[in-house]
Amino acid sequence: MSGLTLGLGLFALTLVLIALRMPVALAMLLTGGAGYALTLGWEPLVNTLKTLTYARFSSYTLSVIPLFILMGHLATEAGLNRALFRAARAWFGHLRGGLAIATVGGCAMFGAICGSSLATAATMSQVALPEMRRYGYSRALATGTLAAGGTLGILIPPSVILVIYAVYTEQSLGHLFLAAVVPGLIATLGYMLVVAVYVRVAPAAGPAGERAGRGERLASLREIWPVALVFLLVVGGIYLGWFSPTEGAAIGASAVGLLAVVRGGMRWAGLRASLLGTAETTAMIFLILLAAELFNAFLALTQMPATLAAAVERLEAPPMLLLGLMLAFYLLLGCVMESLAMILLTIPVFYPMVLAMDLGLSQHQVAVWFGILALVSVEVGMITPPFGLNIFVIHAMARDVPMAETFKGVLPFVASEVLRIILLLLVPGLALALPGLL
Repeated sequence: MSGLTLGLGLFALTLVLIALRMPVALAMLLTGGAGYALTLGWEPLVNTLKTLTYARFSSYTLSVIPLFILMGHLATEAGLNRALFRAARAWFGHLRGGLAIATVGGCAMFGAICGSSLATAATMSQVALPEMRRYGYSRALATGTLAAGGTLGILIPPSVILVIYAVYTEQSLGHLFLAAVVPGLIATLGYMLVVAVYVRVAPAAGPAGERAGRGERLASLREIWPVALVFLLVVGGIYLGWFSPTEGAAIGASAVGLLAVVRGGMRWAGLRASLLGTAETTAMIFLILLAAELFNAFLALTQMPATLAAAVERLEAPPMLLLGLMLAFYLLLGCVMESLAMILLTIPVFYPMVLAMDLGLSQHQVAVWFGILALVSVEVGMITPPFGLNIFVIHAMARDVPMAETFKGVLPFVASEVLRIILLLLVPGLALALPGLL
């Protein structure tokens, strides 16, 4: 059996196992380990496993992941999620569908200090869902908005997915963070537009609330200025070269931790909960990273990525068509797989193929642009049926709402996301403009 055949066969088997609900890390470990053993033998596999764990997890760069996750947990302890929602409600709550628009805005602002889609969805649900219920919002609109708004957590920098992409492709994390800013703003405005259209078609789905006074609006802005400060400090500091991404994450986590003590009154119990939550999430991510490392080592042995990249260079099909097919594949994967697994499973295969395409850009520009396209595509996977993880999170917060209603409410947001992917595909400058300033 050729290396290409073995690589393609076990890649397909991995997708099947994940679709059958086997844990992603276990599926990649099993198929990657089996493929490695079939290629080189069992003894080399044992020797590789002996050194692989330390080689991957001793990376200084990966320490940025638990720090960004900790920053999100501490932000919740500081009550920043409530302050952000109150500010958005003060400015938009008087509009029809205003609370849903405020929820999107709150998710976007919380995403600027969180970096996790699931954490953003769960955290904002605690404050936004009771308010939308109190004002008589339809269950589909309320839960659909929260599920979609949560995806902004992995798009608005800082983003854990972009950190991992930067590590695996050896790209500048600062450039990737900057490249995500404009697409993130477009996503936020697109979601708000979806809500506006939704309540225009179904006015009873999102009744208008009371208009906040000028004093309340100004007071709400005074409550959230620390969020803007932390965002500018972390992303701006990395961009300007004041400190490395890891140092920036440490500074951000420390700043938000101080806010949690001063503003939120965090005590030992809150700190313990934040540290335990960070440890659990980090352990899950690192286990998937280890499985992906073994799986990627097997793929490298089969030469499958290099062979496919060479085949792409020989094809006469338009590069944009091939790139579009890759993004469509991400949308399909999103139906059965979570975002981190999609990135780790596909980047070793897709990345060399994309770099081999003649897209009229430098290889660095292509790498950054594709990173944002892949991020946006896997973001959609968080809200697509039947597996969208954000929808499961929202369902856990609102068990009285059937999942079918949440899926119904989230479909307009999925349509908005597909349009945004097409826009970013046709206009690379939307992602490359800010990094180009460097």
